[in-house]
Amino acid sequence: MATDYDAPRKTEEESPAESLEALQASRGGGAQTAVIDVEDIDTAEGIDLPGADLSGEELTVIVVPEQSDEFTCGSCFLVRHRSQVALEKNGLKYCKDCEG
Repeated sequence: MATDYDAPRKTEEESPAESLEALQASRGGGAQTAVIDVEDIDTAEGIDLPGADLSGEELTVIVVPEQSDEFTCGSCFLVRHRSQVALEKNGLKYCKDCEG
């Protein structure tokens, strides 16, 4: 006998479809509200809006120069390990992702 695995499975425990009101009443009837965990430091000052004036901000990122075993891809301009070189053309190196 063939079994249709796409057909919905029903068990004996399933009751016929109940109305939305009956389902809500069986769940306790009380309205559930979401609780948002907001810390004291999460204020409007910590949110940057698009187009905000950031001229007074300082960058705190340490930039590491390209190492001797790395190269910059001529197509995607990502710094990659030399094992990722797939093609060298006109003095530019291309990574395996961009060469294909």
